[in-house]
Amino acid sequence: MLPARFVTATTAALAVLVLGGCARTIGVEVAPDASDPMCAEVMLAVPDELGADLPKLKTDAQATAAWGEPGAAVTMRCGVDQVGPAADCQHVDSGDGTTVDWIVTTDDAGTWSFVTYGREPAVEVIVPPAVTEDHSTSFIADLAGAVTQVPATKECQ
Repeated sequence: MLPARFVTATTAALAVLVLGGCARTIGVEVAPDASDPMCAEVMLAVPDELGADLPKLKTDAQATAAWGEPGAAVTMRCGVDQVGPAADCQHVDSGDGTTVDWIVTTDDAGTWSFVTYGREPAVEVIVPPAVTEDHSTSFIADLAGAVTQVPATKECQ
């Protein structure tokens, strides 16, 4: 028979391994104005899932959120610098009548960037190519409830 102390230590070690394997934290760079009180309102309103299959993950920085899988996660930061008017400004309707204006760009690697337009502090969402391989970026509309916590002062032209 094994000593009780050995059984307890083994059980504790297994619990740490099992629970530690479930904890998925995504590293996200904090935005310059992440401490803006409006960012707290945004973060409290982010959805638990984007689309039908991108669950919310833990992040390691203030005023950030992430969805998906480690290595292939959609990330969001509140408190990024405002983006000026651009031809890439798009109205995105959430389906419930709520509209958010986003400056939408993509880089050569296929990474999509969405930055709110006309809201201060601004919110940035980054969608890596690993996500767009299996998803459209239409889930950006799921963030309307969160980003509209910051009132719009301008609209796309």
